[in-house]
Amino acid sequence: MKKIISSIVSVLALTTAANADFARVELGVGGWNQKPTGTIKYTDGSNTGSYTSNEKEKTAAYAWMLIKHPIPIVPNLRLEYASVEDAGKAEGYFKDFSTSGETTGSFELNQYDVVAYYNILDNTAWLTVDLGVDIKVLDANFKANEVTIYGVGTGDYTDDISLAAPMGYARVRVEIPATNIGLESDVKYVTYSGSTLSDIRVKVDYTLDFIPVVQPAVEIGYRAQNYELETDDDKTKTDLKFSGVYGGLMVRF
Repeated sequence: MKKIISSIVSVLALTTAANADFARVELGVGGWNQKPTGTIKYTDGSNTGSYTSNEKEKTAAYAWMLIKHPIPIVPNLRLEYASVEDAGKAEGYFKDFSTSGETTGSFELNQYDVVAYYNILDNTAWLTVDLGVDIKVLDANFKANEVTIYGVGTGDYTDDISLAAPMGYARVRVEIPATNIGLESDVKYVTYSGSTLSDIRVKVDYTLDFIPVVQPAVEIGYRAQNYELETDDDKTKTDLKFSGVYGGLMVRF
């Protein structure tokens, strides 16, 4: 019995040691220099209206956290926050308002991603592959200035919309041997009933490993998001894209 207990303890000790490298937490914050493009169009019979991006670059903050653990059946977790915004021109007839000519407008979108994923390859021959599901929560705000609001009069029109979209998630990372450089790309994508959402990133990062427990790093990359959305009545169609370079600081525990 003592030999059996001793063997079990030895196996557990070896398992814990082997899994120590597979449990970690990573954090990242930075800025995304994004350029918006695209339109929002409304069509109801002969009445049409459109919002058009002015395509001016803006910089917004982003943040993310990765939690990885050694329990095989429980998915790992990645949390993300990012925001995009645009100022443009609105003109014509819409569902709840109309303009007497061209007027200014704006669009802002806060997004929160909850990614549950599994490691298909975990730094095997310097290669990591993750697959999972992302729930992207979108909190959008649209504003048109000095318009005719039906049943109210004139003023600034605002509309807030919140929705959650399930998306497929895939990530590939390569550690370059004998360096502290990592190359990484991840994709979130879903298409359904005439609507498509995509969020693609590619990046390179460099880890400063002179501190054994807490390892700081820097990252720089390129991110592109595409929002092609249609309402159930097919009257409102959104086709907006946000893309540009991002950079920030990371820390690994």
